[in-house]
Amino acid sequence: MITGYLANLKQELALYPGALQKGLTYLLKTDFSKTALGHQEIDGSKIYAMVSEYETQPKEVRRPEAHSKYFDIQYIAAGQEMIGSGPLSGAGEVTEDKLAEKDVIFYKALARETFHVLTEGMFAVYFPWDVHRPNCNVHETAGTVKKVVVKVAIDELPVK
Repeated sequence: MITGYLANLKQELALYPGALQKGLTYLLKTDFSKTALGHQEIDGSKIYAMVSEYETQPKEVRRPEAHSKYFDIQYIAAGQEMIGSGPLSGAGEVTEDKLAEKDVIFYKALARETFHVLTEGMFAVYFPWDVHRPNCNVHETAGTVKKVVVKVAIDELPVK
């Protein structure tokens, strides 16, 4: 897992592998106040983005999830949310396996889960070995979030 601020990206970009750079550069150069919700192509099926707007939910109703074919760059364009994360080795019982159809697997619980608050302008990268629980309330009440999730094929990384 990697977290950061888009505002610092110009100093950090060269530190990341090429595929991650491509996804982060898309975030840096795109005005999401003018971008339509839904699928946004970046590099065919290798790298694409999903722009969404939603209300956060209590962490107890959100399920930890992981992916195997893609890693996520989750960027908060507006609002804030809490995201839980932990190592895949700490994932508990599988509640739903949709890896073959939708590249997502859900878990009942996650041992050693750590929660981070992402605010507007922040991003987090979740690799297949990172389980994450996105879209959680920061406070007791829901908040509106505009989020961009850039999906990058894991095969695009130099090391898997």
